[in-house]
Amino acid sequence: MLDATDFPSMNPFRSFWWAGYECTDQLNCFGNRVDFLPLTGHLQLLKEDYKHLAPFDIQTVREGIRWSQVEKTAYQYDWSVVERMLAEGHRQGIQQIWDLCHFGYPDDLTPLHPMFARRFAAMCRAFVRFYRDRYPDDELIVTPINEVSFMSWLGGDACGTSPYCTRQGWEVKVGLMRAYIEGVAAMREIDPTIRILTTEPLVQIVPPLNATRQAIMDAAIADENQFQSVDMLAGYLMPELGGSPDYLDLLGFNYYYNNQWVIGFNNFLPWADPVPDPRWVPFRQLLTKAYRRYNRPIVLTETSHPGIDRPHWIDMIGRECAAVIRAGVPLLGVCLYPIVDRPDWDHLDRWHHSGLWDADLTTDPPGRVLVRDYADALLRAQNKVQMAQIEVSQLPVL
Repeated sequence: MLDATDFPSMNPFRSFWWAGYECTDQLNCFGNRVDFLPLTGHLQLLKEDYKHLAPFDIQTVREGIRWSQVEKTAYQYDWSVVERMLAEGHRQGIQQIWDLCHFGYPDDLTPLHPMFARRFAAMCRAFVRFYRDRYPDDELIVTPINEVSFMSWLGGDACGTSPYCTRQGWEVKVGLMRAYIEGVAAMREIDPTIRILTTEPLVQIVPPLNATRQAIMDAAIADENQFQSVDMLAGYLMPELGGSPDYLDLLGFNYYYNNQWVIGFNNFLPWADPVPDPRWVPFRQLLTKAYRRYNRPIVLTETSHPGIDRPHWIDMIGRECAAVIRAGVPLLGVCLYPIVDRPDWDHLDRWHHSGLWDADLTTDPPGRVLVRDYADALLRAQNKVQMAQIEVSQLPVL
């Protein structure tokens, strides 16, 4: 099993702490296309956004190509915006990890469309060719499809995005994972060195208090189902899709304040109660469980908290990540997502106040206002993690 002594040889990331820029281009619950890179001002302020990362020693970022914008006509691709983003990242020495599908699809596609996987694989090939023509020697790290588990629920069960279904979550998940697997195969045919970073929600689903035997079983099944997408990628589940253990590479998990709940979404388990709910599981245990399931290096690919609890949340994340590292788990990074504030997908006038920078909405594009207490807490968290890394690095090699 991998452990912390393997860190130097396998870590492809320039910094442990990352910045994630909200790049969704989905159809929201009202059927309206949202496009967050320009809406948050990131496209317009790309140069400034990257410069702002230096005091926090952040050199790795998550970005998205916005599939719906790149492929407005089938099999015809416009990489001009991506090219500008790439150029700025290289100019400033920022490592960009690319989401190829972050909740959004071209107007004529849904995961239930018979051509969805073929179109996605073709776009993946085109992206790799485009990238390698310009940067043949870079280490290219991609997330083919972000949060398949969440997307399949939102579009297949909750009518929250395309294809606006109920009771079709499994079918949507299979459609997404068929495309995911074909996309990985297509990219690796062109370039076997490409690194694949999964980004799936890490959750804890529990039964109600004084639960019946059936409710306990239902909660356990629902909790286990969070791993279906990665199991498909590995070929453990539905091997006919073409998954393979070779496709398990860098495993990212997304964790927010509301990622532990009672089955049926009846109640979220509070994370900061002085006397915690007995069903609450510390983050370190969830992350360690996910690592042990797959035995691959892991990343916390998204985490944040809205409002005044941002400093307390990142304090907790720092403590938990330090504990995971001390336990010998190969945790390679933490991504603050979003690094710049973002609005709600469905109600664009409601901003979440979850970024390291809030948005100044009196300017166009929105300005950047550093949240000082969050920034101070981040520096403390970084110090905790660094101390743990130093301790681990000084352990004797057995």
